[in-house]
Amino acid sequence: MAGAGGGGNSDVQWCFSQVKGAIDDDVAEADIISTVEFNHSGELLATGDKGGRVVIFQQEPESKSQPQCRGEYNVYSTFQSHEPEFDYLKSLEIEEKINKIRWLPQKNAAQFLLSTNDKTIKLWKISERDKRPEGYNLKEEDGRYRDFNTVTTLRVPVFRPMDLMVEASPRRVFANAHTYHINSISVNSDCETYLSADDLRINLWNLEITDRSFNIVDIKPANMEELTEVITAAEFHPNQCNTFVYSSSKGTIRLCDMRASALCDKHAKMFEEPEDPNNRSFFSEIISSISDVKFSHSGRYMMTRDYLSVKIWDLNMESRPVETYQVHEYLRSKLCSLYENDCIFDKFECCWNGNDSVVMTGSYNNFFRMFDRGYRQDVTLEASRENSKPRSVLKPRKVSTGGKRKKDEISVDSLDFNKKILHTAWHPLDNIIAVATTNNLYIFQEKLN
Repeated sequence: MAGAGGGGNSDVQWCFSQVKGAIDDDVAEADIISTVEFNHSGELLATGDKGGRVVIFQQEPESKSQPQCRGEYNVYSTFQSHEPEFDYLKSLEIEEKINKIRWLPQKNAAQFLLSTNDKTIKLWKISERDKRPEGYNLKEEDGRYRDFNTVTTLRVPVFRPMDLMVEASPRRVFANAHTYHINSISVNSDCETYLSADDLRINLWNLEITDRSFNIVDIKPANMEELTEVITAAEFHPNQCNTFVYSSSKGTIRLCDMRASALCDKHAKMFEEPEDPNNRSFFSEIISSISDVKFSHSGRYMMTRDYLSVKIWDLNMESRPVETYQVHEYLRSKLCSLYENDCIFDKFECCWNGNDSVVMTGSYNNFFRMFDRGYRQDVTLEASRENSKPRSVLKPRKVSTGGKRKKDEISVDSLDFNKKILHTAWHPLDNIIAVATTNNLYIFQEKLN
């Protein structure tokens, strides 16, 4: 599989690096990972969970004694981002679960990230302190104020070294702008604004202003009985600050240009693939719903994920995707049972590697899939503690769909649908990936000779 750094090596071997989280089979609901995101340099990796916590891991510097082993990720900061709330007007509980995390480009020594639950977005500042001031004139070192009559000399305060302390402080709280559940946030390339999307509306915010936002998309019908689709994901273009896309539960993607009008109800482009009549079934509408949309780093393509496939679209061609990759086509015959156990409504995310040559997404049985766009190769790998020896190479997995099963294959009937990989992230510069199983975060990296 081609990697982030090179554009032509199709023989990347992935090996186990780390696993974070408890080993217990009995998983607490609050510990289930709900989002994973690298920052722009890849040095920091943030995860959010259903308990409203954000855990940030920092990559250690490379070891000179082991140059073949890149730095491991260790806990850098943990903080409670959201608390459970109650909407008294609607008599609804608001979960603390973190739906999305997005890093802001770094401008100074501190890092900033946006985190959101169903209703409230927060801007967090993560900063380091390794010095403390000493030698105050008007107060003691423990903070107590001195009697002014005892101050006879003037001291110049000095900074003394101290143990490194990482502080996470909420700088802005963006609340009360969404009637429905927030499913996406995306920072604009102008680094001043960001969007937030719920089921029926998309709002545009300025990062400095918390008491108002601009509604830029509203698909709510006058009569809710006429509702036929909802917004499932939205993202800003990586370098055109006026352009964003949003996907719908009907399998369409609309590209909007904010220069055209203040309310972007009329799209500039609509991307939709005609349905194959041969595959038409009772479940067609459900499985065509798009669960994630991501622009390529170059901004030329975008990737969408529906229940069974990943599609790559060229922004210059709306009629059909330029590439389609089947993630788990063997489940098409199982849609009835997946509907009964609600798995058919799972929302899988997808991600690009650093140079847009490979895409990755998750599946069931803790499998995740990679598709090499240049070599037209794909591979299925597994996140499992059974092959979690340091630097052990991941063996490709295969699913048998009937007939005689080969030795290394796993039968489609023995897949565990409770084990699923919904959230994945790819280091922006290196072949390092983060894969979230239920409550564990697996980190894999390219095997270096």
